[in-house]
Amino acid sequence: MQPQTDFDAETLGEYYAAVDLGSNSFHMVVVHVANGCVQIIGKIKQKVRLAAGLDKDMVLSEEAMQRGWDCLTTFAERLQDIPASNIRVVATATLRLAVNAQTFIDTAEKILKHPLDVISGVEEARQIYLGVAYTSANQGNSLVIDIGGASTEIIIGNDMHPIHMVSLDMGCVTFMERYFLDGELSESNFQRAQEAAYDLLDPVVDAFLCFDWQNCLGASGTPQAITEILVKQGISDAIRIDYLYNLKQQCIDCGNIKELVIDGLEPNRQPIFPSGLTILLALFERLKIRTMNISGGALREGLIYGMLDNLKHNDRRTQTLNAAIRRYHIDKPHANNVKNLAINLCKQLCQQSTFCHLDTETVLDAAAMLHEIGLHIEYKKHHEHSAYILNYIDLPGYTRLQRAAIRDLVGAHRQTINLAPFGLYHSDVKPMLEGLLRILRIAVVVCLRRHQQHIPAIELKVDGSDWVLTFPEKWLKEHPLINAELMNEAWLQHKAGWQLTCR
Repeated sequence: MQPQTDFDAETLGEYYAAVDLGSNSFHMVVVHVANGCVQIIGKIKQKVRLAAGLDKDMVLSEEAMQRGWDCLTTFAERLQDIPASNIRVVATATLRLAVNAQTFIDTAEKILKHPLDVISGVEEARQIYLGVAYTSANQGNSLVIDIGGASTEIIIGNDMHPIHMVSLDMGCVTFMERYFLDGELSESNFQRAQEAAYDLLDPVVDAFLCFDWQNCLGASGTPQAITEILVKQGISDAIRIDYLYNLKQQCIDCGNIKELVIDGLEPNRQPIFPSGLTILLALFERLKIRTMNISGGALREGLIYGMLDNLKHNDRRTQTLNAAIRRYHIDKPHANNVKNLAINLCKQLCQQSTFCHLDTETVLDAAAMLHEIGLHIEYKKHHEHSAYILNYIDLPGYTRLQRAAIRDLVGAHRQTINLAPFGLYHSDVKPMLEGLLRILRIAVVVCLRRHQQHIPAIELKVDGSDWVLTFPEKWLKEHPLINAELMNEAWLQHKAGWQLTCR
């Protein structure tokens, strides 16, 4: 009898870790890589506020260094189980600025038993862009912004390639220390901080304005906090400058950081929220940003994927969809049929409408592929189960707003049409999502026999909310079941305020 052999290395996979010693927080992320898939299995974040320990001479205080060393002691235990070649430890702005940084570094390396790399601002910007690109795949040029504790990185790039990058010495911790130290939230304090941000931005802004970008993504920190506030307050939307002005006024109305209460703002973010908000406002104004979405990753993810050369050219969205299809036992050929018909109808819709944009096919593609993700639970309400699952699982390669749109489309793809979730979206997005919902519902009905040979070529004519679907001659008569389901769908769409005619 032969002894049982171990699984091969590809099946077992490997573990990787990235440690980011930021100016506000220290982060560690641990991932497991097996069969070409990257799965986050651990994240640790501790507020260290290292930048708050810098004095006017750029000397880092003993107290701040001790906070950092205490944090790294907890990180060190987890790193013991990971091969040294699979670990990357970097430090950013504060240790770039501190004149006594080497004192901190020497002790930190002894604690971690691993070298620590203080990366330049440009290298930090490059790694941030790669982390965003790997986890939030977007088409066309993208503007990426990361507001850290002591620096802000601005990057323009395309696909996996950063094109132009800067790192500016302004961050939410350093600006808090300089402009909100007494805790006062006044118009004058905000104005002083904003003018300081303008002074740093103005020399570099023209180099970014000459690029025509299609997406703006915020990584970590302040943009994430603002998005959490919007979600808590029932707003399904990207970050817009009107929201920032409103939040600034809410801060001023509170009067003092100790009294700062905004629904959705986490208490541990409270002290540095006004300073981060000020920097973000300056960025929106000077770079003429219209909307900003939240990225799926930043510096730490850039470090991780930088160690995974074999995954660099993989399509993150394709990986994500294939992993979900396997995990939830989705009928992939059927999902592809629904997707292909839906995308065909979508292209016709976009030719006759003005509300489509770069996210349109991306969101519809994923919703069609995942519309049966909850079917393994039970049939009757599988659309509701699907929406629940999509609300909680991670979808690398998609922004937060894209994930919300996918969830809401899938949750309303059958039975009575519930438009309430779509009322939470901005008026720029809502018409597109309602159009995609109609398309997805039609595609699901037409593909109900689950065989490609029964799917016809359909012509779509759009006149506002009145749609006409033209099928091949006699096709509807030859498919009475689908015809009956389409008549029912037309009635459901009529109750939602839309006209659908099939002929």
